[in-house]
Amino acid sequence: MTVDRLRTAQAGTLDASTLRRVFENLSVESCPHTYNFHMHTVCSDGKLQPAELMTQAIAIGLKGMAITDHHTIEGYRAAQRWLEDWQWNHPGQPVPHLWTGTEINASLLNTEVHILAYAFDPHHGAIQRYLGRRTLSGNDYQADRVIAAIHQAGGLAVLAHPARYRKSHHDLIPAAAKAGIDGVEAFYAYSNPTPWKPSPQQTHEVRSLSANYHLLNTCGTDTHGRSLLQRL
Repeated sequence: MTVDRLRTAQAGTLDASTLRRVFENLSVESCPHTYNFHMHTVCSDGKLQPAELMTQAIAIGLKGMAITDHHTIEGYRAAQRWLEDWQWNHPGQPVPHLWTGTEINASLLNTEVHILAYAFDPHHGAIQRYLGRRTLSGNDYQADRVIAAIHQAGGLAVLAHPARYRKSHHDLIPAAAKAGIDGVEAFYAYSNPTPWKPSPQQTHEVRSLSANYHLLNTCGTDTHGRSLLQRL
């Protein structure tokens, strides 16, 4: 491993530890004005350019965030470059911590689910095969294989919007926990209300299940439109 790769891997390990502590302290009030860990850009199926997304993130005052484009980190890379330039031109100004992120399709209990990957080393071979802008097949499509790859790359794996699938979250969350998932997206707005707020019933049920299986709780708007404060 080269020195640069070693530094990246070490930084990723620290990043994952820091993110785990953030997840441990999230509440229903955390999103969308303090933290947001589920957002999309034009690099997958969103409408915001990475620069537009980062401009909004700074205006909102986010402390931490992740861009989770489907099967790619191109949006993250562009946003990271933009953020570095912005910091250079605005020394001393607060900026959000931007973690690596992506959203990966996988099969769990014969149901297609989405697994959010965070704080991973994007250079690691285990995760790179999931960053090719497409859903994989065979064993690589199975949730336990996806979760293992995220862990091998030093990251955290989270089941996205657990109450949105064909199969009940009462079945999926225990299965995801058995497969090694680290957390669930507990704070999520299933009916896309304005203003954005987590759905009370689903939040209660998902948090109860996550507590039973000792999982982390995360939050995100799942933005696909023009505003980070809404899903669509």
